Amino acid sequence: MLRWLLPTLVTLGCGLLAIGWGLVSLQRIFAQETEDARAQLFARRDELERYAIEAVRQKLTQKLAESAPSIKRAAEDPLAQADGLYLGFREYQFLPRLSRPRPGAQTPAQRIHEELALLLQAASAPEPWQERMNLLRAIEAALARKEPERAEEYLEALLRYRTEHPLHASREIPFTVFVAERLQRGPDTPELVRRLITGELADEFGGIAQGAGLQRDLLRECYRFTQPDFDFLNERILRLSWQMGEPTEDFEARVQELGAGALVIPAKLSGPTLIGERWYLEPDGEVVRGIAVQLEDLLPVVSREMRERALFDAEDEVRLGDLDPVQPLSSLKLAVVMPRWAATEKDITQRYGLKTVLVAICGALAVAIVVLAGLAQHRKYRFLELKSDFVATVSHELRTPLASIRLLAETLERKARNTPEVRDYPARIIQATDGLHFLVENILSFNRIDKGRWAPQFAQVRLEELVGTLRSDLAGATSVPVQLTSDVGEVELTADPSLLRLLFSNLGRNACAYNHRAPVEISLHAHAVPGKGCTVLFGDNGIGIPEREWENVFQDFYRLKHPGPEVHGSGLGLALCRRIMHVHGGTLRIASSSPQGTTFALIFPEPRR
Repeated sequence: MLRWLLPTLVTLGCGLLAIGWGLVSLQRIFAQETEDARAQLFARRDELERYAIEAVRQKLTQKLAESAPSIKRAAEDPLAQADGLYLGFREYQFLPRLSRPRPGAQTPAQRIHEELALLLQAASAPEPWQERMNLLRAIEAALARKEPERAEEYLEALLRYRTEHPLHASREIPFTVFVAERLQRGPDTPELVRRLITGELADEFGGIAQGAGLQRDLLRECYRFTQPDFDFLNERILRLSWQMGEPTEDFEARVQELGAGALVIPAKLSGPTLIGERWYLEPDGEVVRGIAVQLEDLLPVVSREMRERALFDAEDEVRLGDLDPVQPLSSLKLAVVMPRWAATEKDITQRYGLKTVLVAICGALAVAIVVLAGLAQHRKYRFLELKSDFVATVSHELRTPLASIRLLAETLERKARNTPEVRDYPARIIQATDGLHFLVENILSFNRIDKGRWAPQFAQVRLEELVGTLRSDLAGATSVPVQLTSDVGEVELTADPSLLRLLFSNLGRNACAYNHRAPVEISLHAHAVPGKGCTVLFGDNGIGIPEREWENVFQDFYRLKHPGPEVHGSGLGLALCRRIMHVHGGTLRIASSSPQGTTFALIFPEPRR
C-alpha cells in the first residue's frame, strides 16, 4: 500500500514544506515585534517594583527600630506585653515567652504553704524556717497591738534576713505568698507588704524580690512549678492583689500567654528576613530582634506614597508576591498592578494572538488539506485491504472447522461404532463446532455493539458464578489442560451476564491460544473499593505482548505477529472485549505483560443509584 501512496505523499510533502517555511518566517517577525513592545513595558514595571521593595524594607526597619524599647522592656519585665515582639540570643528565644509550668501532678508548693501555717503555730520550727517564723510572729503581734512602726521594723528585719539567707524559688515564692496573706489588711496593709506584690522594694531587700514582686516572680519562675502548684499560687496572688487594690490585668494576660509563643526560625539568618508572612526579624551578631508585621496593611501605605510622587495612577497598587516560609528580605517579591499597563499589555497580546491565529489557520488549512488528501488515499487502500483480509480470514476460519467436521464425520461413517480408535471423534467434532460457533458469535456481537444495536440487560452478576462458567467454557474449547484460579470473594457487578460471559471467554481463549505452556494458568482477582467501583485482574502465563503493541491489539482486525505456529482468529476478540467494557461504562487495558504472561485490568465503575 505504501508503494501506491508514495507519489502522492511526496507531492503533498513538498508543498507543505514550502508553505510552512513561509508561515514560520512570518511568525518570527510577529514574535519579535511583540517582544520589543513587552520589553519596554516590563522595564518600567521592574523599576517601580524595585522602588516599592526598597520602600517596604525601609518601613520594616523603621518599625523595628521604634519597637526596640518595647522589646527591651518586655525582656526585662515579665508583666510587660510581649505579643508581636521577638528576641533571640544564641538560638534561645526570650520573646515571645516560652516558659510554662512543668507537667506533673505533684504539689510541693501547696505542702510548703500548709506546713508554714502549722509551723507558725508551733513553738519551734526546723531550719530554714525558725528565724523567719519568729519574725513573722513578731510582726503579727505588733500589728495586733496597733504598733505599725514596730511591725515595720520587724518586717524590714524579715526581708533583710530573707535577702541574706535566700531559698530556692520553689520555696521562696510560697513563703512570700504566705507572708503576704498573713500580713495583708486590705487598705491598711503595710507598705512593705504591698511592695512584695508590686515589686517596688528597695535594693537592700533584694534577693528574689528585687525588681520583681510576686506577680513577676511567679511568671519568671513558672517552669519550676507543676501546673497544680502554679494554679494554686496564681489564685492566691490574684486574691491578694484584689484585696489590696493592686492591678491584675497585665498579670492575668501574661498567665494566659504562657508557653504559647514558640517560633521556629532557621539556625542562621543571613540578614533581615520574613518568617511565615507574619514576622520580620533582623540579626545583629548573636542577637535576633523582630516584630510581627502585616505586609497587607503596609502595602497600601507604599502605594499611597507612590501616588503622591506621581509614580502611580489612582487605580494602581502594590501587591504581595509569593512568599517562602523563610523569605530573606533581599529576595522579597512584590507585584506592581497597573490597570493602564495591563490594558496595554493585553492589547499587545491580543494583536500578537490575532496574528498567530491567522498564521495558525493558514498552517492548519495547509496541513488539513495534506492530511485529508493523504487520509482519503490511505482509507481507500486500507478499506480495500481490510476487506480483503477480513474475507480471507473469515473464509479460512470457517473452512477449517467445517473441513474438520466433514472429515471426522466421513471417518466415523467408515469406522465401526465400537472401534476404540474413533471414540474421541465425536468430542473433536463438538469442539470444532464450538470453535466455529464462537467465531460466528464474536463477529455477530461485534457488529451489533459497533452499530449500537445491542440493548444490554443489566442485572446483579456474581463474579464467582462467572468464573465457574468460564471454567466450563474453556474445558470444551481447548485440548490443553487449563488451571483456573480465582480470588473474587463475594464481589457482585451490575452488568449484562451474556456480555460478561463473552468478554471472559474471549480473554480465556486468547490465553489458551497464545500459550506454549502446559497447563495454561489463568487467574482472576477482584478488588472492590466502595464508592470507586471494582477492578478485576485477568492474568495468564502466555507468550506476552510487546509494550509497543499494548494499544494496537485492541484495534479492529488487528493480528499480533509472533514467532511460532500460526494462531487462527479474526482479530476481533480484544476489540470486542474493549467495546463490551465501554457498554458497561468501564475500561479495559493491559496492566502488565512479559514472556511469563499478561495481566488485563478490567475497571468497572460504581453503579449509579
